[in-house]
Amino acid sequence: MNPSDIPRTAWQALRRFLRKPDRLWSQHTLALFLAAVPAAVLLYVLALVPFTPAISDIRKAKTDQPAQLVSSDGRLLAEYKWVNREWVPFDAIAPAVVDALIATEDHRFYEHFGLDWRRTLSAVVRTAGGDRQGGSTITQQLARNLYPEEIGRAPTLTRKLKEAITGLKIEWSYSKDEILETYLNTVPFLYNAYGIEMAARTYFDKSADKLTVLESATLIGMLKGTAYYNPVLNPERAQARRNTVLAQMKKRGKLAAAEYDTLAKRPLRIRFERQSEVAGLAPHLAQQLRRQLIDWADRNGYSLYSDGLVVRTTIDGRLQEIATQAVQRQGRALQGVADGAWAPRGVWGSKSTLVQQLVRESARYEKAVAAGGEPDAVLQDLLQDAAFLRELRAAKTRVQAGFMALDPRSGAVLAWVGSRDYGSDPFDHVQAARRQPGSTFKPFVYGAAFAKGMLPTDTLLDTSVEIPLGGKRVWRPTDGNTPPSEEPMQLRDGLAYSKNTITAQLMQQVGPERVAQLARAMGVRESKLEPVPALALGTSDVTLKEMVAAYGTIASAGSYRAPQVITRIEDKDGRLLEEFKAAPPERALGLTAAQELRDALRGVVDKGTGAAIRSRYGITADVAGKTGTTQDNTDGWFILMHPQLVAGAWVGFNDARITLRSDYWGQGAHSALPMVGDVFRQALRAKLIDARERFVDEEESSWAGRTAGAVSALRNWVYDLFGRPTGEQAGPAGAPEPELPRAPAPPASTASAPLESERPEITDAPLVPLQEVAPRAPVPVEPPVWMTEPDGPQPEPGMVTTEPVHRGVVVPSPWESPPQ
Repeated sequence: MNPSDIPRTAWQALRRFLRKPDRLWSQHTLALFLAAVPAAVLLYVLALVPFTPAISDIRKAKTDQPAQLVSSDGRLLAEYKWVNREWVPFDAIAPAVVDALIATEDHRFYEHFGLDWRRTLSAVVRTAGGDRQGGSTITQQLARNLYPEEIGRAPTLTRKLKEAITGLKIEWSYSKDEILETYLNTVPFLYNAYGIEMAARTYFDKSADKLTVLESATLIGMLKGTAYYNPVLNPERAQARRNTVLAQMKKRGKLAAAEYDTLAKRPLRIRFERQSEVAGLAPHLAQQLRRQLIDWADRNGYSLYSDGLVVRTTIDGRLQEIATQAVQRQGRALQGVADGAWAPRGVWGSKSTLVQQLVRESARYEKAVAAGGEPDAVLQDLLQDAAFLRELRAAKTRVQAGFMALDPRSGAVLAWVGSRDYGSDPFDHVQAARRQPGSTFKPFVYGAAFAKGMLPTDTLLDTSVEIPLGGKRVWRPTDGNTPPSEEPMQLRDGLAYSKNTITAQLMQQVGPERVAQLARAMGVRESKLEPVPALALGTSDVTLKEMVAAYGTIASAGSYRAPQVITRIEDKDGRLLEEFKAAPPERALGLTAAQELRDALRGVVDKGTGAAIRSRYGITADVAGKTGTTQDNTDGWFILMHPQLVAGAWVGFNDARITLRSDYWGQGAHSALPMVGDVFRQALRAKLIDARERFVDEEESSWAGRTAGAVSALRNWVYDLFGRPTGEQAGPAGAPEPELPRAPAPPASTASAPLESERPEITDAPLVPLQEVAPRAPVPVEPPVWMTEPDGPQPEPGMVTTEPVHRGVVVPSPWESPPQ
């Protein structure tokens, strides 16, 4: 039988007994009955004991410690807390707070052992008379606050008995001062403020030990009903309740009568400031790991929020801090550009079709229409609301960014910055956002070509390209406003200068399926890749994490290493609970082809679209990389490789319809590159990476590799005799195509499908999908006056960004390495 059914069953039996008129009553029968009642109550109480928290759980409640996420150099990255609370010891709480609490809530607190029988009986009598009263002591209230699920809040006898039993256990486990300390550190005070310390900061902008008598009475008065006596929204009620608490303090001898008369006349003075949680160095990464860590803790019998686990990661605390600052610095500079581009008196006006559409999509518009408002009238009202349009503009035109870095030698993730500021945008642009990668996808096309046997020195004609797509559709990729040179161009130069015409021709020869297969093998394993010709220019959405991992494969000469974040989990005493080893490397691209690709990507920074790495940031180390820009300058990308570090950045907006409206600032070379360049420059100066380290080309040791090398040597000798072919003749005719390693098929995405307007389209000619403009002769560009950044220096050419709409959340975890 369920314990909660015992009182009902006993009462029903008693009613049946009393309804029998022919039953003969005797003093003996009545005595037996009266003796049976307390016995039944006692049995019922004993039956409830197993359904209340154990002594060990109660002792543990006071010492709850959140799990800590720690960097490889011992820095705290984040804490996993139940609530926004900072625990303060009993002697760090103002005495007036304790006096007010005891006088108001439980004036015999130091006299009872968890239950105040006189107060309980009084509450029963007064409640029976129609004046409902609560008889819970401070200890019983603490029991209810600590264990809301086990005890509940229903006004039933069972709940009150559970509360009383737990209160007795608490008194057995804690001293009186410890009970008060625990109570004051766990009670909620609205606005995500838990405990007296956060309440003092929220309502009075001071610490708990500095609270005055008036301030203490105000906070303790809220405990009767935090919403009803909220001093921010209901100051009159809060002041009246404060004076009630002061009167109780006077009644219990904690406040002199004269002092009470003076204080009760004073107004309510609140210095309200909502307290935000301390995010830590890597808040986005911490959120990405939370679910996996909870699962691990559940499987192993631990609590992520209370057992003091220490989760050690591969993150380098110094590099993480450098990356965070670089993202914030470049984000501020680009925000100045965005603010000018979307000025209220310019394109951001009530007559703009886009602005009208954004208003219709707003929560305020939907709420007004749902309440019965006529859609056109609601729209016009909101378009005339200057404050609303200002808020909408600030939200929609906020520049966003993501940054990630890893060690290509092991796959260890070294830095993870999910947005410019976690407080204003907790959405993670490293793993949770999928974006079109633009020209940063081109290395997969060139890698597949080199794996097929083509050479970086092979040439294709830089000319207009028309690729039939079937159904009378033709794709004509161009390089923006730069006309084709009609000259032969080596493949490595086509990659260095990011020529769409060369890449499209190469895609024809290699085939979209082969390119998609290679991209998956190299690291793009969570996103769906559409095997269409336009894939060469990066039309399929991917994550920044996938792209950085894939470039890590290039840096390590074709060996894919799954990104690893967690290395070990320890208990609060430092004992190892589980260790996680790096996943073994997987050969994704042949050694020779990978080294040729890596060498070709050196040209991007030596002379191509990423030349600012050398000229502006003064980086002389052996590096290679690639820029990327999507259609209409929606997304800006840049990824840079060093033997010890691969880092990538994405820049844009959370709505693809919003851009920087600039063909200069919208390019990845001018938006995302500065973040990566800044991080590399500081990492080299701080000696986090060695400037003397170089990529070393190795000899193929396998039979297939040696054969491919011999074929390439023979082919070069033939070319030297008869000349090199151009155009579609490049590559050995009929040469067997080596098999590319196959990566696991990507899992079915749980992300919501992008809107049709967000999908890359291939329509009837002419179409210019994604374009990366080849570098022109350097021309000094003076930023317009409206680009001035109010909080910092004027942005330099090459420091800007752009971002698209959120296209769904990626579920796979960055914690990929399986337990060994």
